[in-house]
Amino acid sequence: MKILVIAEKPDMGRNIAAVIEPKARNQRTHLEGEQYIITWAIGHLIGLAEPDAYDPKYKKWNFRDLPIIPDEFKIVPNPRTKDQLKVIGDLAKRCDRIVNACDAGREGQHIFALIQRQLKLRQPVKRLWISDLTPESIRKGFDQLRDSSEFENLTRAARARSEADWLIGMNASRAFTTKHNNLLSVGRVQTPVLALIYDRQKEIEAFDSQTFYEVRASFKQHDKTYEGVWQGDRITDKTKGEAIADKVKGKEGQITKYDIRESKEYPYKLYDLTLLQRDANAKFGYSAKKTLDIAQALYERHKVITYPRTNSNYVTEQNIDGMHKVLGMLKNTPYEELAGGADGKRVHVNNKAVCNPGKVEDHHAILPTLKKPGTLSKEEQQLYDLIVRRFLAQFYPPAEYKHHTVMTVVEQETFKTAVKELLFLGWKVTLPDKDKAKSGNKSSARKNSDKEEDQEEEVQEPFIIDSKLPVLCRKVDVKEKATQPPKAYTEGTLLKAMESAGKQIENEELRDAMKESGLGTPATRAATIERLKQVGYVTASGKKIELTLKGRAAIELIRSAGVELLTSPEMTGHWERRLNQISRGEADPDRFLESVKKFAVSVIDKVSTQLPAAAGAFGDESSRARGKGKSGAGSSSSRARTKAASGPSKSGSARSSSRGASPAAATATVEKKVSLGAAGEHAALGSCPCHGCGGVIIEGRKGYGCSHFKQGCKFVIWKEYVGKNISVTMLKSLLEKGETQVLSFKKGGQTHKGRIKLAEKETGKLMVEAVHS
Repeated sequence: MKILVIAEKPDMGRNIAAVIEPKARNQRTHLEGEQYIITWAIGHLIGLAEPDAYDPKYKKWNFRDLPIIPDEFKIVPNPRTKDQLKVIGDLAKRCDRIVNACDAGREGQHIFALIQRQLKLRQPVKRLWISDLTPESIRKGFDQLRDSSEFENLTRAARARSEADWLIGMNASRAFTTKHNNLLSVGRVQTPVLALIYDRQKEIEAFDSQTFYEVRASFKQHDKTYEGVWQGDRITDKTKGEAIADKVKGKEGQITKYDIRESKEYPYKLYDLTLLQRDANAKFGYSAKKTLDIAQALYERHKVITYPRTNSNYVTEQNIDGMHKVLGMLKNTPYEELAGGADGKRVHVNNKAVCNPGKVEDHHAILPTLKKPGTLSKEEQQLYDLIVRRFLAQFYPPAEYKHHTVMTVVEQETFKTAVKELLFLGWKVTLPDKDKAKSGNKSSARKNSDKEEDQEEEVQEPFIIDSKLPVLCRKVDVKEKATQPPKAYTEGTLLKAMESAGKQIENEELRDAMKESGLGTPATRAATIERLKQVGYVTASGKKIELTLKGRAAIELIRSAGVELLTSPEMTGHWERRLNQISRGEADPDRFLESVKKFAVSVIDKVSTQLPAAAGAFGDESSRARGKGKSGAGSSSSRARTKAASGPSKSGSARSSSRGASPAAATATVEKKVSLGAAGEHAALGSCPCHGCGGVIIEGRKGYGCSHFKQGCKFVIWKEYVGKNISVTMLKSLLEKGETQVLSFKKGGQTHKGRIKLAEKETGKLMVEAVHS
């Protein structure tokens, strides 16, 4: 009899067949050769059953039926891929051995285990465990197939994770949805991520910008000029800044302190998936999902990179020889010059910045393979270029800098100069030209970005001054500045926050458990962000991720119910610690699931005492739950189904309640699309403040007007007012607070402070209110 090889996806199966059965007959659903039959799953062929599989009453969502806790979890085939599952079952009957060739990781293990369980496969199983799909790796992997018993604990951990997510997702989602009559998706990972976005938004809203003044002087010594920033308490009175400027301008000064130190900057770490997603988002604006899809194509279809779903930035001793071979291959590609200048001796088993087996779990860092890329799309080429350049950087020496700190005193006033002088470019020669100049700024700026005096000016020419000679203060500028609020998350910065979420946990043991994982895994973080978009909790505005009214209300309701743990990374820390122990055979999965069941019951108990959310708390009536549907929170096989009401709806005001939605949630921006017939769809920017109108504010070419303009509403705010452009952010502040933040207005050569205020809610008439410091 033959050996059945089950890969995770068709491309992977064909790659394997090309190596172990090059003359195999292609039968569309599988490839058959002399010794092997190679077939594949199509992702998850099987998932956990929906609640109505245990009792038909669960088809209708009813709070009284909660909690839903199966005695034993049922699994069901995915109806869309059931034909392929039957193919695997039929082929298995013709084989006496099986090779599990699904992705080498917890989820790949889970996919195979579900197939094995559903089809009741009894044949002996071997495990193919490889990190790339090059012929060399596949051949070596089949020569060194591992026994499936080595992965039994990993399978138990994967199953426990899946069932625990089902328990929390199904019960918490149904509890909050039925209690508050709006489809609210709750999940172990997605809810803490939503809380990160919520907390950042609250910080931004609470931020009170402060105006201050920076005094910057230009000094000259012979032919050398340099700039310094005045040192002292922050100046909030412009006249004080101008007095300092008048005092020192044209006067002679002395250098009272001149420190020089040298530093080295070593290459950035090799890519793991999250770091690659962050860079691709920052450089190209790619979403996390898009980057993962492109990387998967480079791995599966083109076979030019190693397995991308990795959480490691390091390699093992076994990878070093392969890295040198790839370096040789790159000398015959467009990277010839960079590869030719590389020093192979720099990458070796004792270089812990590259080779650190202790920090490699399932897979090593993402590397280029020996296969030369053929025709890549523009996006594939961009991602491949990032990976190759990061790889080549490891073969170059560190960049070298000289840091100059100069303190200059003029008329008892002190100015500080910080200069970062490039001595040797080193590995930064591998960066694209546009990145070389700004590469050093990463480490040169201090935490407080408002203080420019804390930033180093990076220069490439020698910085030479004589500390013993006097200097002349030639020019002085007094610049008005303002403190800046925290930045809204982008997908890149959110991925970083998810990765480091465990650092917020005070418990050291839990923090250590999350050190390598954070919220979610590299393979699931993109899906989590997409999920938040799909359920209407966040929207993407350019690169920024913005919280919707529904997302805001969801977090406030969960926290006010007394189940803050659902919004905290701490629960994931507990889970990851226990799942890691299960995968090592140090913990019992049944005991873990019992604790999860108890927590699910406690969530139901606490939500039961909560008052329903006020009407309009979610801003969009189209997602109202109708008491039926299937919750998709926490289970990839689940999909929420709800009837959508047509047309825009009015947003009511929320009543303040200790357990219901807060007033802040009710007055936040309405996030939806408004249908205006022939006018098309427009994003709603807020509720119309005109009494009894019920419309929403939308953006036009010259102003922001009410969607009920055809019904006679005359509210409009023009985009230009007294020389100021009214941005969307300013508009929302006018709608929600009735005024903007403090602005500067110029009149007759003088600058005045003031706020733009909404003078008439019926028409949108504005006025300026002076602010006296």
